[in-house]
Order: sequence, then C-alpha cells, then structure tokens
Amino acid sequence: VQLQASGGGLVQAGGSLRLSCAASGRTSSNYNMGWFRQAPGKEREFVAVISRSGGVTYYADSVKGRFTISRDNAKNTVYLQMNSLKPEDTAVYYCAADIGAALRMSVGQYEYWGQGTLVTVSS
Repeated sequence: VQLQASGGGLVQAGGSLRLSCAASGRTSSNYNMGWFRQAPGKEREFVAVISRSGGVTYYADSVKGRFTISRDNAKNTVYLQMNSLKPEDTAVYYCAADIGAALRMSVGQYEYWGQGTLVTVSS
C-alpha cells in the first residue's frame, strides 16, 4: 500500500489543522492506521492509531483531548483533526499502516509509511 499525507502548514497556537492520509494500491481497510510525528532533533513518536473498522482509537497522552483520528474506508483515507495546537506540536507528521491484528504504537511495528507533512505552530 502507498500512503500520501497532506494538510500540513503554518498555524498559530490555539488553531486547528486537519491532516489527511490517502492510501492506494491496497484498500486501507486491511490495515490499522497510525499517525506519528518527528520534531527536529527528536525521535519519531506515536500520536494516534485507529482500528480497521474505525471503532477503536488510542492516543498519546500529549494529544489526548485535542486530536481526533478518524477514517473513511470508502475513500481509503485516514484523518487527523488537530485542535488547540501548541508550539510543541510542531513536527513532520507521518501516517503509517500496520497489518498486525492488535493496535500498536511502536514505530518499528508499522510496515508502510507516507512521506510526511510538516506542521508548524507559531506562538
């Protein structure tokens, strides 16, 4: 499966952005889908994951209550709605697909990755 992330940009603190991740090659409903981010000089970290059906989601504590992951399997697209953005949310955001059965939060457990989209939050 090929993944294409989009929707990043520059936003002021307190603002919102919605990221999209379009899948092609194989239907995205075959995969649990995750969002990760990597800030300058830091390791890539887990943000959120959603199950194949969309019925189960998990979030990193740092984004819980502010970010929402969702998916539209008919469109082969996964979304990350980001509200109340903070400067520390600045990072390149990546979507990823995992063929595993359980929802996972480790970078090394995801088989397919998109190219990333940059989110910059100004103070």
